[in-house]
Amino acid sequence: MTSHGTLRSKTYALLVPVILFGPAGNSLLGKGMKQIGAVRDYSPAALAALLLRIFTSPWILLGIACLLTFLVSYMVLLSWADYSFVMPVSAITYAITAFIGNRLLGETVTPQRWLGIALICLGVACVTQTPSSTTVRD
Repeated sequence: MTSHGTLRSKTYALLVPVILFGPAGNSLLGKGMKQIGAVRDYSPAALAALLLRIFTSPWILLGIACLLTFLVSYMVLLSWADYSFVMPVSAITYAITAFIGNRLLGETVTPQRWLGIALICLGVACVTQTPSSTTVRD
């Protein structure tokens, strides 16, 4: 396999954690914050208690770990591939996010929203047919 082929394979392999850990992390944060409840008291004592509950919530800690994994994967991916490729391809996360919200968090996803997500996925399919990197890398 050529160097360009190896880079393309690594790029697609690293898209997997970007696509999975971003929505997973955000969903876990959402689940954790829903359990903690709405913030209504902004006094210093209440905010300190809130921060303690936030940073001791297993859902939020797991969400932060997922988002850190996403961030590192995303940064490495951007060092290999063009932003104009990575960003549109990573938009597939909208479908994953809607699925997680609907199936795991019990949220309603309207047909209109599913249609919009399907259009995004069609755009992602078009973008994946283009080279991931159009610039020369050292």
